[in-house]
Amino acid sequence: MLGEKYFQLDMSYWGRSRRLVIQILCIWALVAYGLPALVIETNKMNYLGFPLGYYNCAQVIPLFFGALLLIFNHVQEGIEAAQMDGKPMVEAASSSALNAVLMKVYVAYTGGFVSFVLFLGFLEAVGVPDQAIGILFVIFTLGMYAAIGIASRTSKSDDFYVAGRNVPPIFNGMATAADWMSGASFVGMAGTLYALGYDGLAYITGWTGGYVLVSTVIAPYLRRFGSFTVPEFIASRYQGTVQLPGGRVVEVSGVARFLATIVLLSCSFTYLTAQVYSTGVIVSRFIGIQFEVAVFSGLIGVLFCSLLGGMRAVTYTQVAQYVILIIAYTVPAICMSTTQDDGFNKNNPVEFLVYGGTLQAIALREKEMVLLGLASKVTPYLEPKWRRVDFFALTFCLMVGTASLPHVLMRYFTTPSVRAARRSVTWSLAFILVLYMTAPAYAAFAKLEVYTNVIGQPLSVLPQWVFTYGKIGLTSVCGKAVTSVNEAVEACAQATGGDYLLRLKDLKISKDAMVIATPEIAGLPYTIAGLVSAGGLAASLSTADGLLLAISNALSHDIYFRLIDDKASIQKRLLISRVLLVVIALMAAGTAASKPADILSMVAWAFSLAASGNFPALVLGIWWRRANAQGAIAGIICGWGLTLTYLLGTVYGGWELWGGISNVAAAVFGLPVGFAANIIVSLLTSPPPDNVLAMVDSLRDFKVTGEDLTAEELEDIKEKEEALARTQVLQVSNTAEATAAATPATPTTLESSI
Repeated sequence: MLGEKYFQLDMSYWGRSRRLVIQILCIWALVAYGLPALVIETNKMNYLGFPLGYYNCAQVIPLFFGALLLIFNHVQEGIEAAQMDGKPMVEAASSSALNAVLMKVYVAYTGGFVSFVLFLGFLEAVGVPDQAIGILFVIFTLGMYAAIGIASRTSKSDDFYVAGRNVPPIFNGMATAADWMSGASFVGMAGTLYALGYDGLAYITGWTGGYVLVSTVIAPYLRRFGSFTVPEFIASRYQGTVQLPGGRVVEVSGVARFLATIVLLSCSFTYLTAQVYSTGVIVSRFIGIQFEVAVFSGLIGVLFCSLLGGMRAVTYTQVAQYVILIIAYTVPAICMSTTQDDGFNKNNPVEFLVYGGTLQAIALREKEMVLLGLASKVTPYLEPKWRRVDFFALTFCLMVGTASLPHVLMRYFTTPSVRAARRSVTWSLAFILVLYMTAPAYAAFAKLEVYTNVIGQPLSVLPQWVFTYGKIGLTSVCGKAVTSVNEAVEACAQATGGDYLLRLKDLKISKDAMVIATPEIAGLPYTIAGLVSAGGLAASLSTADGLLLAISNALSHDIYFRLIDDKASIQKRLLISRVLLVVIALMAAGTAASKPADILSMVAWAFSLAASGNFPALVLGIWWRRANAQGAIAGIICGWGLTLTYLLGTVYGGWELWGGISNVAAAVFGLPVGFAANIIVSLLTSPPPDNVLAMVDSLRDFKVTGEDLTAEELEDIKEKEEALARTQVLQVSNTAEATAAATPATPTTLESSI
């Protein structure tokens, strides 16, 4: 009887959901780490010309993550249907109508943009200067984003903070993808793969795998809670009191809120600086202005959207930006793909099926360059150079960081329901995969083009793009950024440019230049290069929009309104938020103008800071009822503090790497410390108060979450709850008995269930 009771399955909604999440995560971990562990062995096998180990990490694993989310959604919705006793879940009529309207609008918008690109192609054919075409691309796209910002302006708090919570899943997925695919993905990803080869695939595996964590572990529960920001959830989840020396009892949720806001600021500002930096690279190249001036010029498009319409304007702008960036990224890759004839494919436009022959050609050219004396040694492009622990550490930090970034999690506050939030995550990953499946092909095509048509050529016939990007410091020949053949000859200490053949070590190309330079490297029309610039600008600005909004909302809502002036009107809070937007944007531009590091490194730092600071508090807050305020505070201070210390010490303090682990994977140290501190301190201190435990239960209980309510009914409940919350006052006395009876002036259980 005891064994029968012990092994009896919990068939409640929470029990079944929890088992499903555990099963999905076990499969996820097995694939994410099992296949890369076997790369050396599987690279000896070939599939359509691809080394199988490389192809698994570049294409198979990301696609598998997408399939895993589809399975998870299907099974989880089946569990929820069982709770409804066969009653279908009602979608809000307003959300369905909005979906239909948006579909028509963005189809027309896409057609208009394609027509604009064709028109610019015609202008190029009739002799319009290249720089004029580049300027038209930049002006048109910035103007379009500003127009959307003006059309979406709002003074309603729900619209400004969470886009009215009625964004359909497919469009929220597009907006999240644009928010996610920053300058790091668009500008830096292919460049990193170009430079690192196989090892760069850690970024693709980590960033796509992170969305499995988002969908299964965090996003649905944050949407069910119904807050405006991540720090607001942490403050409400981690309520508690501490008795100070002298007998005074104080509420510590404000401390948790403050620390969560500090974490948000640290990771978001680092990420924002990277986006502004990439904006400067693109604008300076295609308009021909100084990098420092370009950095500040690019802020205009960002501020128009963020200032006027908040999350509502940013959401609809990001959908438009996704359309541009994905067209801009895939068109050059398709153009290069159709020129390939490798024995497996001929004129095949499906780029991620074609570049196997290109990879083989790269491997042969590497050997050939050594034989011809053009290189003393070439690190094989397809083989791992890092230790496996380095690859796995970076992958792990990027996965966990993805599930911890405030500006990404904020996007799932905008959906009409919990089910819509889950579906939105799946759509997000689907749209992201379009770019990430293309990036390895993009890098391979560019690599072969440089190896074949640049390395081994006389200085006198170097292509013009080498000098064009030399003007802005993104290429160098013999250690100098050159702008002409004469400068190249001088840099290489040669008498003439006709005899000396360029060696591999003589040419350096910045990882941040690779994507925007590839159309010119491949000899594609300048209109394609301008299209890529517009896409890169869209990627950087869309992410900058989301980051600025996350930072300003946290400062205005979580710091100013919650901790400084809780009687501030909506109008005053929105004004504070808009002022902060401008100040933060200017600070980020000033930092980016100093060129602190390459784009991808800055972004990886942000992921580590977010992972170590947010992930333990979020996961334990949802999945472990015993986690309390003291534990959360200790976890954030220890985990985030250790990660930040390691980053600063290795980047600026001259520290040696701990165990050889790069600082881009700094969270591998801070994350376990954050979890351990949270758990140990929580167990050594008193449990959370009853109202917090009730809130945690409400996050897990399908019946009381309002999942079967329409968006209109949810909004009505929210308005009533906000009116009730305004009438409540926090009562804290000098005795523990009075504290236990006090009602905190934070969102109550009913609000938490929305």
